[in-house]
Amino acid sequence: MDNRYQSRGPRSYDDRPREFHKATCADCGVECEVPFKPTEGRPVYCRDCLPKHRKPRF
Repeated sequence: MDNRYQSRGPRSYDDRPREFHKATCADCGVECEVPFKPTEGRPVYCRDCLPKHRKPRF
């Protein structure tokens, strides 16, 4: 029996299907789907607009 993965702990998030929620992009107004439940009062950006709002990495 192969026990090399037992120390992995509980099942990882990759093992379950992602739940997507519909949202409207705060920049361009396009309807999109995001893998989290949008919070009221916080902007949601589509895949195209998100890079414009990310902080630059060093």
